[in-house]
Amino acid sequence: MDDVNQIQVPPSFLELFTAPGGYKLTETMAHVRERYELCEDLAQMLTEQAAARQFELGVTGQDVLQKMQLGLEAPGSPVQPAEAVWVIRRLAELLAW
Repeated sequence: MDDVNQIQVPPSFLELFTAPGGYKLTETMAHVRERYELCEDLAQMLTEQAAARQFELGVTGQDVLQKMQLGLEAPGSPVQPAEAVWVIRRLAELLAW
């Protein structure tokens, strides 16, 4: 059966699931796509919260991102540590920080 899903997973996310040498995924494409959707949605959801925290606390965007990354890497987080780093990078990109 052909994979007809139209979601384009960016190379930066694919790297999280690429074996050393860079040619083969360590998980199925369906799993990678599912994880990407979760991480992208999470980054999108955090934009308002991050901007509000920066304004409320009067800190730099970098400070906010560091605290959010700690939260995403804590036990019970829905993302793996490497995914947390990707979410924070994507969040910084979305906010132009």
